[in-house]
Amino acid sequence: MSELIRTAIFGGTFNPIHNGHLAIASAVLEADLTDELWLMVTPQNPWKMNLQLTDDSYRLELTRKATENMAGILASDFEFSLPKPSYTANTLRALDIAFPDRQFILVIGADNWAKFDNWYDHEYIIKNYPIIVYPREGYSLPTINRSNVTLLDCPLHNISSTEIRRRITSGEPLEGLVPDTVIPLLTHQMF
Repeated sequence: MSELIRTAIFGGTFNPIHNGHLAIASAVLEADLTDELWLMVTPQNPWKMNLQLTDDSYRLELTRKATENMAGILASDFEFSLPKPSYTANTLRALDIAFPDRQFILVIGADNWAKFDNWYDHEYIIKNYPIIVYPREGYSLPTINRSNVTLLDCPLHNISSTEIRRRITSGEPLEGLVPDTVIPLLTHQMF
């Protein structure tokens, strides 16, 4: 039997995607923790039920444009066909069925790890999937006593989609915050 393709899943609303997201994705690949990484654009995060999102296909288009020249990093619309909200446990189950040739690995921030015990079906996730935890502003990386959880050693990236949307609305520059390839696609009308 052939080796499974290690595929990291880094989910988010990516409203919009920014250089912090891409730096984390690159750090996961550079640490050789996965063979490829899918940026899973979610139509509805259960932790952000009241967040007004731009159109799913627009956020996917931005994510695809941002990753078009990044080897091993792909934008995914897999959750678009799943029930909302997008519970990670359900997504992972569906991915296993759709892609039996892969071992899926979950990538989450220290902020999500801090509340992981509150996630829907978190025990299933921790039992069945490796998890990579990356640093987040305001959250110290925890001590991990589990063999399937890895702390990612990478710099903090203090960039937020909220700040980017504010800058778009006020007409402020976006250079250095988002990939240059997506700047022409970020318009006030979309946010």
